[in-house]
Amino acid sequence: MTEFKMDAFHLEGKVALVTGAVYGIGFGIASSLAAAGAKIVFNSINDESVAQGLAAYQEAGIEAYGYVCDVTDEPGVQAMVKQIEKEVGVIDILVNNAGIIKRIPMLEMSAEDYRQVIDVNLTGQFIVAKAVLPSMIEKGHGKIINICSMMSELGRETVSAYASAKGGLKMLTKNICAEFGGHNIQCNGIGPGYIETPQTAPLRVEGHPFNNFIIDKTPAARWGTVTDLQGPAVFLASDASNFVNGHILYVDGGILASIGKQP
Repeated sequence: MTEFKMDAFHLEGKVALVTGAVYGIGFGIASSLAAAGAKIVFNSINDESVAQGLAAYQEAGIEAYGYVCDVTDEPGVQAMVKQIEKEVGVIDILVNNAGIIKRIPMLEMSAEDYRQVIDVNLTGQFIVAKAVLPSMIEKGHGKIINICSMMSELGRETVSAYASAKGGLKMLTKNICAEFGGHNIQCNGIGPGYIETPQTAPLRVEGHPFNNFIIDKTPAARWGTVTDLQGPAVFLASDASNFVNGHILYVDGGILASIGKQP
């Protein structure tokens, strides 16, 4: 039996592209990859947002490289990946984090809004993965982590487009595994539960009905934190997960394992 070594979790010398990682979950995951030794590259949709991200990484003591790019623009993504390869290095790790949500009841949602959510949350992930895969194949190894969701498994009112996209992303994850696993490329997903972020702050006020609903529904009896996602991200980005492929790791405090507390 081969002796296990903790350096299987190390990412020294690796280049990690985390899309949309200016703040929140993406920034937290990128920070954990940097702590494990990876060089961090991120993108956002405009100069102002990229500058905001660069300032946040600098404040955190992390050297990062930022690029302006819309993940739904295939020629733009292809050009960005080539530029990253030239300026930073071949991408070893892709974290498909960029995404949007529009909470609109289905009967009130336009097809245009629906398509936009699908485009950013699913088609964009396909476009970026497609752009990095050729160099991963040539190098003989690569890691792709798609940020899925509990909505990859569950539906809820007002999120028909988001759930459709995340369900599709779960299956894209499995298909990338099936198609490229023979090239020593692992594609897995992380499915966050309800996470403490600035966006969820108004819902987490003590006594708010939704806050009570989430705490009662979650066996861990709390909201998740970005820190809860960092260990799983490092694991899936590292050689410690080389025989884990096509898997969605739900980091949800047990919500998907439970029907909730008895009234």
